[in-house]
Amino acid sequence: MKFPRHVKRICQPMDMAPFAGVFFILAIFLALNTMLVSTPGLRVQLPESADVAGITGPTAVVVVDAEGNLYFDKQTITEPALKERLKHEVSSVRGGLTLVVRADKSVRYQTLARLGLLAREAGVRETLLATKPTLARELEPARP
Repeated sequence: MKFPRHVKRICQPMDMAPFAGVFFILAIFLALNTMLVSTPGLRVQLPESADVAGITGPTAVVVVDAEGNLYFDKQTITEPALKERLKHEVSSVRGGLTLVVRADKSVRYQTLARLGLLAREAGVRETLLATKPTLARELEPARP
């Protein structure tokens, strides 16, 4: 038995205007999304060094920005509060604590020295300055 069909086949080409409209709206959305969304965090430009030291054992990280502001656990902190936090960290770990200082390359030496003395008074075993490794091609001498 054959059933009658009431569906007509469309042989016309598809209209591309709706697809183009959706594409342009998507492009505008992506462009605005990349411009308006900022990445959270603090921009610190580390100095470059060819020798990168390894760290063993527990560590604490202090960030010093270009203005000399201190950050510990992703929060702004004053020097007396940092000393207390470091004392607490030293007492909670076994085997000593290493302090890693991520300082912007424009930070004054006086600020770094004061931070090292503060860490020593808090009982920190070792203080290291974080650096950015240089690329291998920069280390090779130029060939004529």
